[in-house]
Amino acid sequence: MKRHIGSVLFLMVMLAPASWAVTSVITRHQASGDFLKGEVEKVIIDSSGTLRLAPESAEADCGELLKDVWSIHTMYADDDGAVYLGTGPNAKVFRYAQGRCEQVYPADVEETDDGADSEILNEHVFAIAKDMAGRLLVAVSGETGKLVRLNRGKAEVVFEDERVRYIFAIALDPDNNIYLGTGPEGLLFRLDPFCKNPELIYDAQDKSLLALAIGDTAIYAGSDERGLVYKIDPEQKRATVLYDSDQKEVTALRVDDSGNLYAASSSAEAAMAQLKAAGAMSLKKEPGRPDKPDTRDPNLPSDATESLKTPNNDEAKKQEVDTSAPKPPMPPMAKVAGHIYKITPEGFVTDIFSEIAVLYSLAQADGKLWLGTGNKGQLYSIDLETEDKGIVFEDKTSSQITAIARMNGTTFLGLSNPARLMRLEKTFAADGTYESPMIDAGQPAQWGKLQIEADIPEGCLVLMACRSGNVQDPNDATLSAWSHEAAVTKATELDCPVGRFCQYRLTLTADPESGRTPEIREVTAAHVVPNLAPNVLAVKAERSRDKKTPSGIDIKFVAKDDNKDDLEFTLQFRKAGRTTWIPLKEELDQPRFQWDGRTVEDGRYEVRVIASDRKSNSPETALTGSRISSVFVIDNTAPAITDADMQVSGNNVTARLLVEDEFSVLGKVQYTVDSNEKWITTLPDDGVYDTLAESFTIPINDLESGDHVIAFSVADDLENTRYKTYEVTIP
Repeated sequence: MKRHIGSVLFLMVMLAPASWAVTSVITRHQASGDFLKGEVEKVIIDSSGTLRLAPESAEADCGELLKDVWSIHTMYADDDGAVYLGTGPNAKVFRYAQGRCEQVYPADVEETDDGADSEILNEHVFAIAKDMAGRLLVAVSGETGKLVRLNRGKAEVVFEDERVRYIFAIALDPDNNIYLGTGPEGLLFRLDPFCKNPELIYDAQDKSLLALAIGDTAIYAGSDERGLVYKIDPEQKRATVLYDSDQKEVTALRVDDSGNLYAASSSAEAAMAQLKAAGAMSLKKEPGRPDKPDTRDPNLPSDATESLKTPNNDEAKKQEVDTSAPKPPMPPMAKVAGHIYKITPEGFVTDIFSEIAVLYSLAQADGKLWLGTGNKGQLYSIDLETEDKGIVFEDKTSSQITAIARMNGTTFLGLSNPARLMRLEKTFAADGTYESPMIDAGQPAQWGKLQIEADIPEGCLVLMACRSGNVQDPNDATLSAWSHEAAVTKATELDCPVGRFCQYRLTLTADPESGRTPEIREVTAAHVVPNLAPNVLAVKAERSRDKKTPSGIDIKFVAKDDNKDDLEFTLQFRKAGRTTWIPLKEELDQPRFQWDGRTVEDGRYEVRVIASDRKSNSPETALTGSRISSVFVIDNTAPAITDADMQVSGNNVTARLLVEDEFSVLGKVQYTVDSNEKWITTLPDDGVYDTLAESFTIPINDLESGDHVIAFSVADDLENTRYKTYEVTIP
């Protein structure tokens, strides 16, 4: 009977009554981007966010033969169980078979007394093939390009052309005609099955033809500089462009049984620029999945797999990035440097793979594409039916996977910088590990339980260990020691000390009999942070600028809670200098409030905002934080003219005024004569409105004889306004 193990994850830790928050925070790792931030050892991460064991890998023993090799440019696997390695810089070819490696070209090796080659020839072998008679064809590039055929241990040059320095690709058509993609003039040559009668098939505008593939009736070629994919008719010697990529080089081409062409295009310059600007790479996967039949083995016993489930908790709070400090703008990202394009026989193009990587090699087998990249020495697999992509292998020593060959289910990888030969077997590695990125709780936290959603076949095992600390660097010596490994068959305690950061390690073990692997699709980890008091960061109180509420006091504030708790607020006020706070508003759930300033007398006041997290905590653990505003003025009273003197001299009047306000700076004084609608603004004697009391000397000239009424409007800075009139008589 198939077992389903799971539990509802609500409260995942033991709570100390007076110190820990009530709500757990759950971190979920479920997408490829989540897992790619961690580190793997013999574990695959695919684009659906699944962890599984990688194929068993081992370095092939080539003795000292590769010690002077810089790069394995190409590999060729024949039907006799041998793999041939084409290398540089001395254009050597090695044969690896049955665990033994030997040099087959050149046959004679000149060596100095210390065993090193006498000189560096700066020649390279970029392509290897076999002719119809099973003789090895070696494409040598250097000062001159030549095709060398090995026949019973002897090497003979079967093709040379003064226009050719490099031979990048060899392809044989169904009639065993031999095609050569060359540089630096972008020439495509054809030789007959006996390596005779060379003829020029096409002269491309590009400098080099880097890749060749054979279609039913055409030759496909990939170019440098412009990144073009050509379709060439060898009989008519004419070409059309199937696709113009955005990258500089088309480095590899493959044709499947349905006639679809797969083109690997790449730009080393763009890759380097993107790697400087990018964080962890993520395998792109569109939402959903293709509607394909279930490929699981129907003969598998129903009780052979243990399925673990993670809880679906919609209320689990996600980790949030602290936005209190402004972040610099991100630089614009360039187009992704490496792509695989699928081109149908009708000419339709689909981008099926893109990564920030240089694409060096491409192979096709078992319904998948196998893609070697740099500069992280990663091997990707692309399932052509399900669209799943995965990092199958990553080398910690060499930088690039420059050649791939498949033979009898074994994948051979030619690595460069330094040069090494690796074997990937059909079977899974016996075990492998995944170390997560550091999970940041934001504050020292108590860590709860870890759960996984996974299928664990009978005989397989998943073990978990964890550690914690207060530094994000996983290499820091202050982190706690890894806990003892525990089998994950249910929700499992994260047995590590209180700390801001936590890291988990999963060890996957294959069944030694069936060779099956666990498959992990999701990991959840929970923590709680000690209930920290809310923090009121800022409080501001000022007279409303809304003309509809001129006497309103706008109170605004900003509050933060590191536990992400729901907050409510209490507002209190008092006159400046007093000690007793008076309630103003309780159970406020918004960070703003308008106070009617007419409900209190004029004066200088301050407001206190109290934030409480009681909604998210028990009465015993709830905490508060508060902040007091700067002193502000409530002033609903206009200034007064406390002294006035109207002196008449002829037809002129000089008005001398003293205007005072108790709380606010004076703002404006105006006058008009005999109810004229035009008010005239005047300045105080010192020329600046900047105090509570100002003196004014206002000349009013050229009045007609008789009685007049002079009206004054005096206002403070808050626009509280008072009007006063005086009568004068002109003789």
